[in-house]
Amino acid sequence: MRSKYDASHVLFRDGIYYYVRRIPDDLTAFYSVKRLYFSLKTKSCVSAKRLSTFVTQRLDEYWLGLRLQNMDIPDIQLVQTNDQLAEDITPPLSDALDLYLRLKAIGEDKVFVRTANRNVGYAIKVLGDKPIRQYSSSEAAIFHDWLIKQSMSMGTVKRVFASVRTVVNLTISEHGLNCINGFAKTYFPADEPINDRLAIPNESIKKVQALCVEMDDDMRWLITLISDTGMRLGEAAGLHMDDIKLDEPMPYIDLKPHPWRSLKTRGSQGCIPLVSAAL
Repeated sequence: MRSKYDASHVLFRDGIYYYVRRIPDDLTAFYSVKRLYFSLKTKSCVSAKRLSTFVTQRLDEYWLGLRLQNMDIPDIQLVQTNDQLAEDITPPLSDALDLYLRLKAIGEDKVFVRTANRNVGYAIKVLGDKPIRQYSSSEAAIFHDWLIKQSMSMGTVKRVFASVRTVVNLTISEHGLNCINGFAKTYFPADEPINDRLAIPNESIKKVQALCVEMDDDMRWLITLISDTGMRLGEAAGLHMDDIKLDEPMPYIDLKPHPWRSLKTRGSQGCIPLVSAAL
């Protein structure tokens, strides 16, 4: 089966993949060399093939522009390339993000906005802020490889992609655009096996609690509170006095968001019994 990646311009040497391509005869006047030869900065064959396909596409577009400049065509400056036409009708990814936040961030917390900004920011950092029509599946694959190189788990990579894909899909739908979402069909390998976390032994918890009682200060009270409630550090540190219900038959904490501290998820909100050392 023929690969979807073009490996004709890939050269492997000394453990690194390089891009090699002869400059067409009609364009040699624009260059001081007869062929392009540069490192793709990867040791992965799959990544090298994807990068080669991406570079080849860009070179073909650039060389087409050079050839059009040399052609004797009346009013050639008025001719628009496909990229220019795309820019006229599709917004850049940053505008797509703005639209997404205007429509979807109503009623959401700061975490929602921060996550969307971060994930789309990754894509812009790696691929540039371009009209959404111009993002190809090969570029999405480059983005995929970059995320993995940041030591992200496959689950995190999938969540980042889902976020960017949703942002682009919303803009396509809202503007009624007839274009393909380049982030829609990226292949993801199976998730890596999950290592179950072991519970902290009770002996260790009791030892920490005893030290907290011995030191008897506000930072140790906070640790003790967390040890018997399972709250996150930010949740416990952001409590208000009114959240702590001690005069009830079963003392509890009314965990809810505040202007100074949001909750990680909506499911985090609720009542947490106060028992043992936490009480």
